[in-house]
Amino acid sequence: MDDQLERLNRLPLRDDLRGQHPYGAPQLNVPIQLNVNENTHGVPRDVQDAIVEAVRSVAGGLNRYPDREFTELRDSLAEYLGHGLTADQLWAANGSNEVLQQILQAFGGPGRSALGFPPTYSMYPLLASGTGTDYLKGVRAEDYGLSAESAAQQVRALAPNVVFLCSPNNPTGTALGLDVVDAVYEAGEASQAIVIVDEAYAEFAHAGTESALTLLPGRRRLIVTRTMSKAFALAGARLGYLAAAPEVIDALRLVRLPYHLSAITQATALAALSHRSSLMAEVEEIKRQRDRIVSELERMGLTPASSDSNFVFFTGLEDPQKIWRGLLEAGVIVRDIGIPGSLRVTAGTERETTVFLERLEQLLAAEGRLPAA
Repeated sequence: MDDQLERLNRLPLRDDLRGQHPYGAPQLNVPIQLNVNENTHGVPRDVQDAIVEAVRSVAGGLNRYPDREFTELRDSLAEYLGHGLTADQLWAANGSNEVLQQILQAFGGPGRSALGFPPTYSMYPLLASGTGTDYLKGVRAEDYGLSAESAAQQVRALAPNVVFLCSPNNPTGTALGLDVVDAVYEAGEASQAIVIVDEAYAEFAHAGTESALTLLPGRRRLIVTRTMSKAFALAGARLGYLAAAPEVIDALRLVRLPYHLSAITQATALAALSHRSSLMAEVEEIKRQRDRIVSELERMGLTPASSDSNFVFFTGLEDPQKIWRGLLEAGVIVRDIGIPGSLRVTAGTERETTVFLERLEQLLAAEGRLPAA
């Protein structure tokens, strides 16, 4: 790594990129991968068949550029989200990271700032750096919560141009109340802040958890981002999207690359959306396994966060790295996110969840935390 860094530093790299590390969790060949919040159930057979047929139908026209405005896909996404949204309020790109990047290209940049509230999604500062946007770090409560009063006060004090609100938050998994979003939006009036509510895990939220989509009417600076990587099991297809006022969509057209969504990507997403009942059935099973993990971790004397996502963040570990290694030895990889005493685990299939829980219990028992099994 030192040699690689030395070679990199010989290049005329931008000063603000020197010493930076690329985003990425460990990519290890492990039987049970519960570290990057993928949908481990896979793509249902009927959705696979629909995708194959959809791709076949466009394959003959790949010599032509795709629909630059991905009109049919925007219609379909608007229909899926509901809330009275229309196609002119929808935008999509290659994963929600590209969606966020385009927002920063349009509303961030040199001389402008973006505010996040760590611990939160670790791509926010990297996307800010890549677009020349100053990244400001807000603060959360000791339990990693974020109140409307605290968030609004920080927005007023820092006057950012862009605010990231991750809900459900990654890595903690907890959703924000809409009062937080509304308070941040009002507090950002003075700086005309674009407020992004990142709802990548929205489909996994508990019943009664409201989406920020309900706040869009009358709020032209509010953007709600989503992804098809999680609930739709399409992490490998790369399709993220957002809902916002039509003028926001017009702004993003100024910075997007020409024909940025391939015909194959559009066809894949449309096929998945038209067969979403199978995928939503998987979501319900994932939620059951998530809630099972929370219950079992509490029984083991650990402290899991209440999760509205497809993963569980938990604290109370004396040596997280030791537990991480012990799980890895059993063929299970989870995520060490660098927060003392904690780990994060994706809710997998019933079998994957069982292997994780049984191995974790063995490791805790070996530490004297639990009776030996």
